[in-house]
Amino acid sequence: MKRVPLITALALAGSLVFVVPSAGPAAADAYDNPPIGGALLGGRGVVVDPAARRLPKTEASAFVVADGDTGEVLAAKNPHGRFLPASTLKALTALTLIPKLDRKKMVKPSHEACNVEGSAVGLTPRKIYTVDDLLRALMMVSGNDAAVALAEANGGLAKTLADMNAEAKRLQAMDTVAKTPNGLDKPGQSSSAYDLALIARAGLANPAFRKYVGTKVANFPAPKGHYQIANHNRLLGRYPGMMGVKNGWTSKALGSFVGAARRDGHTIIVTVMRHEGSFWPEVQDLLDWGFASRGRVAPVGTLVGPVPTAKPTRPVGGPPTPAPAVSRPADAAGDSSPVGTAGVAVLAVAALGGLAFAYGVRRRRRRQE
Repeated sequence: MKRVPLITALALAGSLVFVVPSAGPAAADAYDNPPIGGALLGGRGVVVDPAARRLPKTEASAFVVADGDTGEVLAAKNPHGRFLPASTLKALTALTLIPKLDRKKMVKPSHEACNVEGSAVGLTPRKIYTVDDLLRALMMVSGNDAAVALAEANGGLAKTLADMNAEAKRLQAMDTVAKTPNGLDKPGQSSSAYDLALIARAGLANPAFRKYVGTKVANFPAPKGHYQIANHNRLLGRYPGMMGVKNGWTSKALGSFVGAARRDGHTIIVTVMRHEGSFWPEVQDLLDWGFASRGRVAPVGTLVGPVPTAKPTRPVGGPPTPAPAVSRPADAAGDSSPVGTAGVAVLAVAALGGLAFAYGVRRRRRRQE
């Protein structure tokens, strides 16, 4: 990857933020408590290297463009803004349940699962489905009924939601709260463009997940024979290198999408949230921008790695085992961070400017109160 010289990075740092975060407590808190992924990701405006080519227009309330290989966030808008995720939450459902369930296990969905509202694959309360079938229906046709049936196979809704929220915390997707396994709107449920990018990146590292999100057409069991289901991702087979992942829509959440494409050995991840119209053309434009910009721009943050689960142990009669390295946000990482030395310099200097801005905002607010 082409690295931005340190002096150049320092010179650009003061103007790295295209849109200054909204004034007020939210802006100040973003700098007092730097968000996961880097201090520049705490605002609500667009952040991008000013030397980068012009970003495509998008009507989404939030978006992220990231390098899926290095984890570098290339551009973002309100990346940690919390929104209803709609069916993009199913990516977390799949990522959570794939390692927990035997994909050959036969499942008989309950009447409640078969009658769930919204998009459905058309389950019947018969033991004719494997976990593999249900995961395919979950990620290809956004089956809300399949999501509930999978939760039942995992020990019930309460256990599955607990597992999903634990997985979100493991991934450091701290904006994400799962209240349903299918993404249907429910008070308190949320995710963010940043978190969805984290979840998608982790999912694409799993071969089974990649298979489900990348399948265009498949046979699905019926009481008599089978029928075909087709993937709802309109970019599969149309956009070069599209790997898939998940789109979603509800009347309250509006449109959302998280997906990835791979070309010439490189992966770009794009997330959009709360889009009022058709986001497909804009997703293509953001992917094109990401492929053209990767390795050529200073990143504005990073997609962090999961929290290590191993605990240090002390062998009997021996020295303590070193604790595993903890993934850190870009603004706190050393030279080993995917952001690199130049990226760290940009984030650090811009963060200092943000602190000064936040402090000024607080002083003005005190005078107004």
